[in-house]
Amino acid sequence: MTRIRGPRASSHDKRTGGANAGGGTAEVPYVVREEPLGTPKHVRIVGIGAGASGINLIRTLRKNMVNYEHVVYEKNEKVGGTWFENRYPGCRCDVPSHNYQFSWRPNLEWSNFFSPAHEIEEYLNRICEEEHMMDVIKTRHKVVGAWWDEDRGLWDIKVQNLETGEEFMDQANFIVDASGILNNWKWPDIPGIESFQGDLVHTANWPKNFDYSNKVVAVIGNGSSGIQLLPAVQPDVKKLYHFVRTPTWIIPPRRATMMIMGGPAKSVLVETEFDEEENFTPQQIERFKTDPACYRRFVKAIERDLSGTFPVYLKDGPAQAMATKQVTEYMTAKLGGDERLCRELIPDFPLACRRITPAPGYLEALRAPNTEVVTEGIARVVPEGVQLASGEIIRLDAIMCATGFDTSFAPRFPLVGRHGNVQDAVRSGTPRGYMSCALPGVPNYFTFLGPNAPIGHGSVFTLSEHIARYVTRALLKCQTEGIRAAAPSDAAVDDYGRHVAAFMPRMAWSSPCRSWFKADKEEGPVTALHPGSRLHFFHMLESFRAEDWDYVYDDPARNRFAYLGNGFSAKELDPAVDATWYLEPEAERL
Repeated sequence: MTRIRGPRASSHDKRTGGANAGGGTAEVPYVVREEPLGTPKHVRIVGIGAGASGINLIRTLRKNMVNYEHVVYEKNEKVGGTWFENRYPGCRCDVPSHNYQFSWRPNLEWSNFFSPAHEIEEYLNRICEEEHMMDVIKTRHKVVGAWWDEDRGLWDIKVQNLETGEEFMDQANFIVDASGILNNWKWPDIPGIESFQGDLVHTANWPKNFDYSNKVVAVIGNGSSGIQLLPAVQPDVKKLYHFVRTPTWIIPPRRATMMIMGGPAKSVLVETEFDEEENFTPQQIERFKTDPACYRRFVKAIERDLSGTFPVYLKDGPAQAMATKQVTEYMTAKLGGDERLCRELIPDFPLACRRITPAPGYLEALRAPNTEVVTEGIARVVPEGVQLASGEIIRLDAIMCATGFDTSFAPRFPLVGRHGNVQDAVRSGTPRGYMSCALPGVPNYFTFLGPNAPIGHGSVFTLSEHIARYVTRALLKCQTEGIRAAAPSDAAVDDYGRHVAAFMPRMAWSSPCRSWFKADKEEGPVTALHPGSRLHFFHMLESFRAEDWDYVYDDPARNRFAYLGNGFSAKELDPAVDATWYLEPEAERL
C-alpha cells in the first residue's frame, strides 16, 4: 500500500514539518487548483556525470519533458566518463561495437568488432557537440555534498569548481546520479605503496605519453583492464612480472565463439568482412553505410546472441557445464599445457563467478620469455619494488595497477536524506536499492546502475536508455501530479532485497571467489548484479510501480487528487495535441 507522508524534519537542517499525512488537514481547507489536468510544474534537475548515462539522459528529458531546467556537473575536463578516463594501452570495449552505442545514434563506421577506447570517447564527444548538449554540461565541476530539505522539497547541493577551487551552493527538485559504478578508481590495498620510488600508475589514470619501453615492470591485477594491458605492454618491456591474486576465466575470442556455437550471430558474421585483427574492411563499412537492411540485420543478430548468454551464468546448469569444459580446453591450449600455469591460472570456481572476458593475446603473453607470473602474496611495496611474503624483493622500474574501482556503492560525497548520510548506511551494511534506480529514505534521487544493476549483462549504452526512460516516467509523474517528494518505501525495498537474496544462490556469481560482484569479497551477498537476465531487467522497467513509493504532495491540504485541477485536460487545450487521439488505431494498445 502506498503511504502518504507529510513533511518530516530533514537530517540537514532539523526543522520540523508542518502539515500532517493523509488526504487533508483540519488546518488547511482544500481548494481546487485552477489549472488543467496534465499541467507540468517547473522543476530543476541536477545530473551528476557526463558519461554515456548522463549524456543519454539529456536527450531523454528533451524528448519527453517541458518546463524544466537541467544542469549536469562533470568532474573531468571533457565528457565521456569511463572512456575519457581509461587510456591505458590495449584499452577497448569487450562488447561488440555496433551494440555498444545508443540505438538513437548508430555509428556506421566503427573500425573494429570491438571498439578501441579512443573511438568510443570520440563518439560521445561528437554526440554532445552535434546535439548541442554542452550548454547544460558544466565540466570541471564536482558535486561534493547534497542535503535534502523536507520543508522545501529541495536538494541543497554543494559544488566545487575544480578550475578555481571555489565552492558554491545549488538547489534542485531532483538529483539524477550518473557517475557510474566503475569510475571511482582505487590503489591496491598494499602496505607501503606510497613509498615506491619508480613510476606508479593506474589503468584508470594512465599518464599521457608514459614510456615503459625497456623497463622492468609489474602488472598487478588480472581483471578486465589487466588482461587487456598486459599483452599490449609485454612486447616493449624488458621484463614483466604479473601478480595474480585470484585466477580468472579467459574465454575464447567472442566472434569465433559465436561462429562455433551457431547462434543468431553466425548467420550475419559469415557474411561480414574482417581482416586478421577483426577490423571491418573498408568494403564492409561502406556496405553498412549504404545498405540499412544489412546493417539492421547485423546489429539485431549480434544483440540476440549477446542477450542469450544468461543460461551460462546459472550455477550447475547444462549450459554452464558445457561452457566450462570448452573454456578450460581453450585456456589449457593457449597456455601450451604448461602444468604450473594451468594449475595457477585456470580457476576451480564456477565460470562467471568473476566477470568473464575475452582477452586476445593475454594467455600467449604469459608464456613469453620476458614474462613471469607471480602468485605468491605481496607483503608490501618497498622503495625499490615489491617484497613478497617469502621476503624476496622484486626490483622494478614501474608498477602498473589494474586493480579496479571502489564498488561499495557508497556515494563519493555526503548524501543526506531522511535517514541521515547514505555513505554511513552503505559502509555499515549491505547496499540496498530499489530496482537499482533509487534508494530508500532518499527522496527525489535517482541513480543509474545502483545496487543490483545488470552491469555484467552487456552494453551499458542500452541499459542507460531503459533506465533513463524509467527515471523520466517518474519525473513526469511528479511534475504533472503535484508530487513534491517521492521515494521508494522501506517495505518495497525490503521486499525487493528479499527477492534478490533468495534468487542469487542459483547464480554462479554467488559462488566462493573474490569478485567485485560481491564488493571484492570471497563470499557475501551479490550487490552488483541484477537478479535475472538482461531482458528481464528491461521488462521490469517497462512500467513505473507507483504503489511502491511514498509521496509528499504540493497541495497545502495534501490532497493527492489536487492535480485533477479545474476539470479541463491539457490535451484538449493544447492546439499541438490531437484532441481525438482515442480514435486512432494505436489507442487500443495498452
